[in-house]
Amino acid sequence: MLFKRKGSLKREYDNKLLFQIEELKQKWKNEKSLYDKSFDMNDDFKHQVELTELKYLYLFREAKARQLKIFDKNK
Repeated sequence: MLFKRKGSLKREYDNKLLFQIEELKQKWKNEKSLYDKSFDMNDDFKHQVELTELKYLYLFREAKARQLKIFDKNK
C-alpha cells in the first residue's frame, strides 16, 4: 500500500521534466535567435544564451537517463 503511488509519482515528475525541457528549448531558441540577429554583441547576453543551452542539455540528458520518450507534436 505504501509503494502503490511510486508509479504515479514517477509519471508526474517525468511529465514535469518533459514540460521543463520544452520550455527551455523554446527559451533557448528565442534567445539564440535574438543573439544571432543583434548587432551589439554583449558578452553577458552571450553567457545567458550559453547557460540556457547548458540547462536544456542537462535536462535532456536526465530524460535520456530515465529512458523517456519525447514525441514530436507536429508528426
